[in-house]
Amino acid sequence: CPGAKGSCPIGSLQAVIGNSNFKFSYYIVGFLFFIGALMGRFVCGWLCPFGLIQDLLYKIPFFKKIKTFKYDKHLRKLKYFILLIFVIILPMFLVDILGQGSPYFCKLICPIGMLEGGIPLVLLNKSMRGAIGFLYYWKGTILILTILLSIIIYRPFCKYICPLGAIYSFFNPISIFKYRLDKDKCISCGRCKKVCQMNIDPTKNCNHKECIRCARCKNACPVDAISCGIKDKNR
Repeated sequence: CPGAKGSCPIGSLQAVIGNSNFKFSYYIVGFLFFIGALMGRFVCGWLCPFGLIQDLLYKIPFFKKIKTFKYDKHLRKLKYFILLIFVIILPMFLVDILGQGSPYFCKLICPIGMLEGGIPLVLLNKSMRGAIGFLYYWKGTILILTILLSIIIYRPFCKYICPLGAIYSFFNPISIFKYRLDKDKCISCGRCKKVCQMNIDPTKNCNHKECIRCARCKNACPVDAISCGIKDKNR
């Protein structure tokens, strides 16, 4: 995965946690905390390339789009479990004889590396084709499932899997960049809830952990009751 060389904070975090010489990186954790405290999940809505891919896939016509289902809320907790187990605990404690851990999330789960690195690498290098095995097919299966699910469910990777989104979600309620609801203007028409593809009701909590700051609710509001930014217009 090209991102693993330096641009993927989750890959970088695992590399340090799994290294016998370090175990913790104040630089990476500090960067994540800084971005989270500044913008929350704005990164998910506007900067993530895989989020864009999922957005485009969801635009593909399909006879039935699934907005929510019985265990949707429970499955959203899965990304926190993945963050704790595959990003932190396994790389830290499941190590080889040299004391080195592996980036287990990148290696076993993340479909982005497969899409951006695994497939192009094998297609462009004949010598690599003879080296592929179970892990390659496993990651390929996860990628295919993610693509298919993205056609019928809005951003399934972001909702249920992504550990980076899990980290940034903790900062949504306290980030400098916020969404704000003017209750005096709100007419309770329900349009903001209807257009939210993350299944949030902005009138109850416009800085919900699942909010990716896409601004659909803000743009749909007929009375401009929802605003966003750094400063509170009411002050």
